[in-house]
Amino acid sequence: MTSKHEHYYVPAQSGWPIVGAIGLFLIAIGAGNYVLQLDTDKTSGGYTLIAGLAVILYMIFGWFRTVIGESIANLYSKQMDRSFRQGMSWFIFSEVMFFAAFFGALLYARTIAVPWLGGASNNAMTNEVLWPAFEASWPLLTTPDGTQTQAMGWGGLPLYNTIILLASSVTLHFAHVSLEKSKRTALTLWLGLTILLGLGFLYLQAAEYAHAYEEMGLTLSSGIYGNTFYLLTGFHGMHVTLGTIFLLVLLLRVLKGHFTPDKHFAFQAGSWYWHFVDVVWLCLFVFVYVL
Repeated sequence: MTSKHEHYYVPAQSGWPIVGAIGLFLIAIGAGNYVLQLDTDKTSGGYTLIAGLAVILYMIFGWFRTVIGESIANLYSKQMDRSFRQGMSWFIFSEVMFFAAFFGALLYARTIAVPWLGGASNNAMTNEVLWPAFEASWPLLTTPDGTQTQAMGWGGLPLYNTIILLASSVTLHFAHVSLEKSKRTALTLWLGLTILLGLGFLYLQAAEYAHAYEEMGLTLSSGIYGNTFYLLTGFHGMHVTLGTIFLLVLLLRVLKGHFTPDKHFAFQAGSWYWHFVDVVWLCLFVFVYVL
């Protein structure tokens, strides 16, 4: 008897990881300098941040093009498909841990740090020394230097964005079902609508930030409340941006006739990521805006 060994494709060496590392380095340096330069006339941090984002976008589209070309050439085996599924699963798990760290920081500030500073757990003397007359409440709307801000309510734009993201999960599910049933027109329409909803979310979040900065005095300098608010919502907005780019690439592939009912993991991976982003927003909406 002769045994049949499944072909396993080993990709050639790629320069895309180092390109991504350079982009992330520029983003880290640029974002840090941008925050430090908010109250100055310097703009080098902002330009470095934009350059890092441009490099990341270049890496994403370039790497996608490479992987798509390998897939179209039928170089991947079933074992390679399993590797992709495991890789995407671990990536989403790492993203869960990423957001868990920031939600943990928010929980620590609300349930431990702020009450402790207010004299809880027999720390009345610490309260008098560090911040006399401090009242422990959340959100913390007054910083130690007396800066006043306002809390962002859950109604209005945040609520609209919640509805938009929930609707986008539904439209993406319909797109996936259409793909499995070989309904290409319905697939294109539902996927296109999902992308429009994602763009609508980003537009409303930008409007929310403009309102917060210009009319509410809610900025990155607004103490622990402003810090946690912009870290959580900002990083989520970044993930929505990446998810929208992912879906846009999928739409271009759909228009080119890619994917079949039996072979469409790239579409499935994009769907996993988008649904994950939606779940994170629901948690964020409850813990940041409502409670």
